Amino acid sequence: MNFQLTEDQLRIQQLAKDLVAKEVAPNAKEWDKGESFEPIYKMFKEKFAPLGLMGLPYPTEYGGAGADQISYALASIEINKACASTGCAYSVAISLNGWPIFAYGTEEQRRKYSVPLFQGKLVGAFGLTEPGAGSDSGAQLTTAVEDGDFYVLNGEKCFCTNAGLAEVYVVFAMTDKSKGVKGISAFIVEKDTPGFTFTKQEEKMGIRATVQRNLFFENCRIPKENLLGKVGEGFKIAMTTLDGGRIGIAAQGVGIAMGAYEYALKYSKERVQFNQPICNQQVIAFKLAEMATKIEAAKWLTLHAAYLKDNKLPYSKEAAMAKMFATDTAMEVTTEAVQILGGHGFLRDHPVERMMRDAKITQIYEGTNEVQKLVISGSILR
Repeated sequence: MNFQLTEDQLRIQQLAKDLVAKEVAPNAKEWDKGESFEPIYKMFKEKFAPLGLMGLPYPTEYGGAGADQISYALASIEINKACASTGCAYSVAISLNGWPIFAYGTEEQRRKYSVPLFQGKLVGAFGLTEPGAGSDSGAQLTTAVEDGDFYVLNGEKCFCTNAGLAEVYVVFAMTDKSKGVKGISAFIVEKDTPGFTFTKQEEKMGIRATVQRNLFFENCRIPKENLLGKVGEGFKIAMTTLDGGRIGIAAQGVGIAMGAYEYALKYSKERVQFNQPICNQQVIAFKLAEMATKIEAAKWLTLHAAYLKDNKLPYSKEAAMAKMFATDTAMEVTTEAVQILGGHGFLRDHPVERMMRDAKITQIYEGTNEVQKLVISGSILR
């Protein structure tokens, strides 16, 4: 077993680290306060795209950077150390939108959508969840009815990240309700398609600089050539997409935890009580030791899942393990970071309160951690 990162992986990690230090970290607090996705959307196109980050793990022939999933995880960790809002929007664009179009799309769809998405000329989004269909995606009510050379979509999706500004959406709808999950199909929907509209932005506890809106489809006519994969293949597309997306969310959990830990560690060395830095107190030192250990474990679970995906080995169980453990770690570490800072940790003067708010959603989206336990237990008991 070789745990050494390659020169290319280290180069990409440093590239992301340098970009984050210059463009993300100085702005994260204000972006959170402003609750607007527009600055991040603009940054993706103007700063991330020229460096190849918007198509990082995809082949160069389709506009990508030709890197691997480990590199993507490393870059995501660096981004999320500073700003989970940026990390969330980035993960959706790369994993939830970019991957299914690339993996299941026709050559024509790849040329039309994947290339500009990976070049950063377009930003993507993903519409699966509905008001009455969260973890139970088979309960969705959105329909797609065949009509000549089109499918007509009617229904509603909720919690759609990047919605409103993103130009390309992967959307799931029932083409045959009688077949249950086998009656779900996937579609590529362009932003300006008639009959496709958005609600107002949701107001949230954390990741405030992201945007989540509901998608409404009212007699929205989608050309047949925008069917993604085959009819009835939508559930498989959604589940395999989420498997890979969980690696990105695991990386997000690791990054958030690292950011909070590093800040708390620095603070503990500078904060003096009882005539000594508080890190000299065993209760604080032990907190830091546990935080560091769990972050390290979460990081290697995440990189292992990325390694399996890179090598085309089964990774669903490992991605679920990484997502569950890393995001639970993020919640625990950010909470402890606030505790180490004491009353100061509760103030917006310090980033750990934002990190704590941001960490909570990682335990919920792209499959709650209870769903991850279903995936894991189903695999080990099979």
